[in-house]
Amino acid sequence: MKKIFVTIRIIVILAMCLTNIASAAKEINIVTTTTDLMDLVKMVGGKRVKVVSLSHGDQSGCAGVEPRPSMVIYLRSADMLVRIGMDYDHWADSLIDASRNSKIVYGANGYVDVSVGINRLEVPKGKVDASMGHIHLYGNPHYWLDPHNAKVITKNIYEGLCRISPKNSNCFKENRDEFLLKIDMAIQEWSKKLKIFQGKKFVSYHTSWVYFAKCFGLNIVGTLEPKSGIPPSPAHLRGLIKMMKKEGISMILHENYYPQRTTEMVSKETGAKILILPVSVGGLNGKIEDYFSLFNYIVNKITEKESKNCE
Repeated sequence: MKKIFVTIRIIVILAMCLTNIASAAKEINIVTTTTDLMDLVKMVGGKRVKVVSLSHGDQSGCAGVEPRPSMVIYLRSADMLVRIGMDYDHWADSLIDASRNSKIVYGANGYVDVSVGINRLEVPKGKVDASMGHIHLYGNPHYWLDPHNAKVITKNIYEGLCRISPKNSNCFKENRDEFLLKIDMAIQEWSKKLKIFQGKKFVSYHTSWVYFAKCFGLNIVGTLEPKSGIPPSPAHLRGLIKMMKKEGISMILHENYYPQRTTEMVSKETGAKILILPVSVGGLNGKIEDYFSLFNYIVNKITEKESKNCE
């Protein structure tokens, strides 16, 4: 009889161990609104997460995403939703409602807005109306293009993961600590490469680069779009071309998902070189595999192009 009780006890213990192992090994389903967030979630979550992005890296996550039924399916089974916020991914709101997943609604443990804690730039003041273009009421949302902000982003991701899977918090902390070391080293390297361009004047098509410029000391003095989301008028372009000639602007930063025809015309009139750049992981036809390679590509392209211009 004693042997039977011992055997039963061993079986119970083994069952409990197997249950705990299975529970710990179960992947956490996470949906992000952008590929940049998808990569940063992987950095923090490691092998314990399975991540899907609702948008691609070669499209504008603000205006270029068309909600689809497949997105609702992903959200319905998600344990956590990670979003840019600041109205950048406003299109996700209807998808969240359609998913009827209480885990990922605003205020739930699985809802993560990584803009919390970001030092926001270009927050509009005073009256805001449609004549001002595609205005973001909470500020310019392209904050992931300052790599310092990846520290804030991953902090929000880490805290979200700990809420829904506290037993893995130590693992998440170790992963994030490792990421913080890597990003600090990378920022030093990128800053070193771009140091000679501090204060240099550039023009861009859209307002995507304000955080990047502030981080690395570049000076964005104009945009081809007179206002965010509004196509440039002939009058605006004439003024921009005149300014560029006067200031000797030698480069136009052009986001890879916008039409290039107008930019090519301005380049022809001013002699400024066009630099087609991705703004997200997976940009340029699926290339740019992670957050670090995104900045490596951008920094190397700027320094490569400018070095040729200075020769």
